Amino acid sequence: MATADVTVHGAGIFGLSIAWACVKRGARVRVIDPLGPGGGTSGGVVGALAPHVPERWNEKKAFQFESLIMAESFWREIDGLSGMSSGYDRKGRLQPIADENALNLARTRTAGAAKLWQGKADWRICPVESFPHWAPESPTGQVIYDTLTARIHPRQACASLARALVKQGAEVVHDGPSQGLAIWATGTAGLHELSAQLEKPVGNGVKGQAALIAFDARDMPQLFADSVHIVPHADGTTAIGSTSERDFDAPDTTDDLLEDVMARAFSVCPAMAELRVLERWAGVRPRARSRAPMLGAYPGRLGQFIANGGFKIGFGMAPKVGEVMADLVLDGNDTIPPGFRVEDNL
Repeated sequence: MATADVTVHGAGIFGLSIAWACVKRGARVRVIDPLGPGGGTSGGVVGALAPHVPERWNEKKAFQFESLIMAESFWREIDGLSGMSSGYDRKGRLQPIADENALNLARTRTAGAAKLWQGKADWRICPVESFPHWAPESPTGQVIYDTLTARIHPRQACASLARALVKQGAEVVHDGPSQGLAIWATGTAGLHELSAQLEKPVGNGVKGQAALIAFDARDMPQLFADSVHIVPHADGTTAIGSTSERDFDAPDTTDDLLEDVMARAFSVCPAMAELRVLERWAGVRPRARSRAPMLGAYPGRLGQFIANGGFKIGFGMAPKVGEVMADLVLDGNDTIPPGFRVEDNL
């Protein structure tokens, strides 16, 4: 092995994206993960890159918006170099509108998006007939259609990013020495380790369950209805997810909670109900105490840094997280927004 300037611990989406940003700035990078790229919860199946609603704007929403806008060029470059597909595409998302109050709120958010999304995406109100045989049933006959929501296939995206890193000269290995500056992007295990060191909780793991169906709707937007995400992938599969469980006994096992999610999805989209379930997936996603990504210097460890807490929005946040962490680690330039700092979780 060559000597590394930066060692990234963790080959989930945060670790790989930070490694990518560092490599592009000329750093020699080693990524270490005994499970391999996407071997943890970044190797899930859903991949809904959905924005926060365009209202009550704050640093977290602005950061996520910038990252979602960056994503198209980010994944195009990576897939072009790797020769693989991340499954990225910005197809948008449909949501039913339940009643007149919800319709008025949707109109307010349409105006908010026109201002806050800077003309780069829309939050529209459309009749269900605009999406025949696909739009979910809606009591008002109207649906929200936002054009910012994108999809990605998490497992494929991690594989594509890892291959692009190797082609750029980085090492992506299961084991090896930690050299140079160190970045810890180790998910729920990392949150538990830091909590134990500081003797206070800085975050926890939240279990999610999802399923992958042999249903080809690749040209359609995502659906979000009855609290369920339905995400058509470019490879002809469709993902259904997910649960959010704080209390659980079996982190990697699916159960009746997933069956309930699937039943609700089949109610929204009955055509899926008779098709083959390709995979049932469960994993524990890292959520920092602040509920925003936790970024910054590692307390008490000179030359070491933390990037954790992606939770449900890690893939959407990853392009911007990579840039911010490369700024900090390589240039000493702290551009981490308020609410995202390690100390915000202490």
